[in-house]
Amino acid sequence: MNKYSKIFIAGHRGMVGSAIVRRLQRSGYENLLTCARSRLDLTNQAAVAQFLAGEKPEYIFLAAAKVGGIHANDNYRAEFIYQNLMIEANIIHAAWLAGVTRILFLGSSCIYPRGCAQPIKEEYLLSGLLEPTNEPYAIAKIAGIKLCESYNRQYGTQYVSAMPTNLYGPNDTYDLNNSHVLPALIRKAHEAKERGDATYPVWGSGRPRREFLYVDDMADACVFLMERTDIRDGIFNIGTGEDSTIGELAHTVNEVIGFKGSIVFDPTKPDGTPRKLLNVDRMIELGWLAKTGLKEGIAKAYADFLQVHGGSGPERPPTS
Repeated sequence: MNKYSKIFIAGHRGMVGSAIVRRLQRSGYENLLTCARSRLDLTNQAAVAQFLAGEKPEYIFLAAAKVGGIHANDNYRAEFIYQNLMIEANIIHAAWLAGVTRILFLGSSCIYPRGCAQPIKEEYLLSGLLEPTNEPYAIAKIAGIKLCESYNRQYGTQYVSAMPTNLYGPNDTYDLNNSHVLPALIRKAHEAKERGDATYPVWGSGRPRREFLYVDDMADACVFLMERTDIRDGIFNIGTGEDSTIGELAHTVNEVIGFKGSIVFDPTKPDGTPRKLLNVDRMIELGWLAKTGLKEGIAKAYADFLQVHGGSGPERPPTS
């Protein structure tokens, strides 16, 4: 990419897409193409084809997706598989028709089997059964990876897939019915502190282990991959290479927010996959490492939460 390349960021208002926009702008990229959902329905094949044929971007960051936590994934299964399949299929096919040779497709670590060895290597894809609670979403993302692979093989395109671990940061979703675990913990701890509660509830046993990556680090990895002209295809895990239990995570959130009470775990609610830690050796070998530590990232995320939702808290730290 050069500074004047026309770059389409699909999903620019979401957490990942907006972080990619910030990262590109900081690096001096001037010709960024975005389109609001009200103007372009990415599940509409004809509309997407017309848009890309008219705009003819040189590069696409495919960050648009329907996302959510365990509750949303398990209760809106049809929406998750349908919308994600349509978005990725429409964009990838229309991009090829429009002559776009380079795409960065954003997947998810949930593509990997529930019981695979840890840390998870890219080659473990399709080696076992998926986690049942988010299987429809995972299948849609696997289809996106295979679309990229298939178009590369048949048409000589350069469509690369990035598999992030659990992400958090600015523009995250804090709706408790749809959010992931870390933003849900931030909201619960904040509201418990504001009300003066002694406890707040957390789904599951607190024992599952998860890895978390600050979204601006994810955006940095995406741009890093797109700028590497020697990377023409493949899957790349993006993460920190470190994990913690949900219980440990909750205590770190409490420390950052200043909640002095205790946590009540609800073992009747699902835990999801017991452990999910990515092997990030491929990115390390290429020369990329995450920069933001978990506690630092949670503090930044909480400052962003306060700006959106109000309330007392620490001064917002600068965005990396």
